[in-house]
Formats: sequence, structure tokens, C-alpha cells
Amino acid sequence: MFWHLVAVLVLVGVLGRLGGRFFAALAQAVPGSRDDAFFRLLGFLWWGFLAVAGASYLVHALGLPHEPFRTWGESLVRWAGAKGVAALGALALTYLGYRLTPFLLGQLPVPETGEHTREAVRRKTLRAVAESALRVGILVLGGLFFLSNLGLNVTALLAGAGVAGLAVSFAAQNLIRDFINGFFILLEDQYGVGDIVQIGNVGGQVERFTLRITVLRDLEGRVHFFPNSEVRQVTVLTQEWSRAVVDVGVAYKEDIDRVLEVFRDEVARFHQDPEWRERFTEPPEVLGVQALGDSSVVIRVLFNTKPAQQWAVAREFRRRIKKRLDQEGIEIPFPHQKLYFGEPLRLERV
Repeated sequence: MFWHLVAVLVLVGVLGRLGGRFFAALAQAVPGSRDDAFFRLLGFLWWGFLAVAGASYLVHALGLPHEPFRTWGESLVRWAGAKGVAALGALALTYLGYRLTPFLLGQLPVPETGEHTREAVRRKTLRAVAESALRVGILVLGGLFFLSNLGLNVTALLAGAGVAGLAVSFAAQNLIRDFINGFFILLEDQYGVGDIVQIGNVGGQVERFTLRITVLRDLEGRVHFFPNSEVRQVTVLTQEWSRAVVDVGVAYKEDIDRVLEVFRDEVARFHQDPEWRERFTEPPEVLGVQALGDSSVVIRVLFNTKPAQQWAVAREFRRRIKKRLDQEGIEIPFPHQKLYFGEPLRLERV
């Protein structure tokens, strides 16, 4: 009797918690708070059903004469002996496979270096897409096995689902386009997880990618969701290599040839610095005078860097060139205006 009671309590507790999590997930997936009470009610009904089923089984197993629990217990045992165990086994295997999916895909080899390379981006993206597709496949197959063990005609169900899918496909054309565009983005390696891209007026790092959506997180931490069918044009800032373009203005009164020599010397020192050398893909280039501004002569410098390193390199060079220009006594001007009030008015006596 004791072991019967323990087994029933454990089974009711496990199934109750799983059902509660399922209804809670449904409540979060449905927008609006008005339906939360409905899903809470479903959770209570699920716990009540499990309690009645457990009590019915105990009444039958212990031979107690309480009706209708004794009759319900006999029906439950017959169902469990014929199909229930297999159905619960299918649910358990489905849950186990769903939970183990990230662990199994986590065993795939990844580049050991922490650099932003196309191989690393490609593998992260393929892993994210594979995890999403594998979880959907596990849920679908597990659901079919569960329904089959309950005695439902799965073949007829699939046929009906196919007809229904054909009917709703016309209303779900955007969803189909999402998957098609996502497939070609993945196939052509346009961008992937970890890349820094700009889609429309929004820029950020690709945090998640599936065949349906692209998720960006911008510099301020905001998350942006883009259906793949709406990705018409994308600018990738970390494809193969990157470039930093740095413009620095100096005063008109300075000797421009001397200024260029100072820039070339500081750029060469920056490039040879052991702490920064590995971030460059080739030596930097001082292009020369880029523009004659209102109050300054603009000098342009180009840095070809490894992917995603261009911003750090540009910030460090601006810091270095500011200190160097101060040491050399070369002025970095700021916009200013001169006000002229004209000659004072003179009155002459006649």
C-alpha cells in the first residue's frame, strides 16, 4: 500500500508540474493579460483531473468499494495496460529529446580561438538553425506517436492537416517567404550569429537567427526582430575584414608637409605596437588631405582590420594622435566665429 501511494504521488506531481509549465508557456505566448485567468483555470483543472485519476487508481488497487472511483480505476488500469504506458513513454522521450537538443548540438566542434571569423559565425548560425529545426521535428514526431498510442488514426490526421495546410498556405504567404529567404541567407552565408549588420535604419549584432526571423541587439541593448521576408537590403560590417576611416582636422596655419610626416610616423608606431599588431590585416595608409573645411584641413587615415576590430582601432588611434599633436604643438582647431561691428559713427559739426 505504501509503495502504491508513493508511486501515485510522484507520478501525479511530475505530470502536474509538466502540465502547469505547459499552460504557463501558453499564457506567455498569447498576447494580452485577459487570457491568463483562463490558462490558470486550465492548470487547476489539470491538477484536479490528475488527483481524481490517482485516487481512482488507489481505490482499485487497494480493493476499496468506493464508487464511482473503483469503476474509474478499473477503466484507467485497462487503458494504461493497453495504450497508456506507451503514450506516456512517447511523451517522456519527447520531453527528454527536447531538453537534450542543446546538449547534443553543443558537442559539435567549434573554433577554439575567440576571433570573429567566417567559420565561427557559420558554425554558430548552423547550430542555431539546427537546434530550432530539431526541436520542431522532435515535438511533431512525439506528438504523432502520442496520438497514435491513444488510438487516433494518424494517417487520416496527416491527410487532414495537409489539406488544411494547403488551405491556409495562401493566408500564410509571408511565413513561407520568411523560410525561403532565411534558407537563402543561410545558404549564401550573407550574415550569421555574431555579425554586426545594419538592416534598414537599425544596426546591431545578430544575436539569434532562424529560418523565420533575424534578431538584432543594438548598442543600447534594445532587441529588434526582423522577419526574414522583410530583409530587403542588409549591410554587413564584419564580413571577412573591416575598415576604419579616421578623419582628423588641423589648423590652416600649420605646415601641411610636417603634419603628414607626424601622421605617418604615429601610424607606423601604432601598427608596430605588439598589443595592436594582430588586429590589422595590412599596414595602415595615410591618404593625405581629404578636405579643406571651414576652419581646418582634414587628414584621412585608413586602417584595414580584422572583423569587428575597426571601432577599437579607430578609438585608440584618435587617442594617440591627439597626444602626439599636443606634443608636436600642432593645433587641432575648433569652429569659431569673428564678429565685426564696423567703424564707429562720427558726427561732424557744420
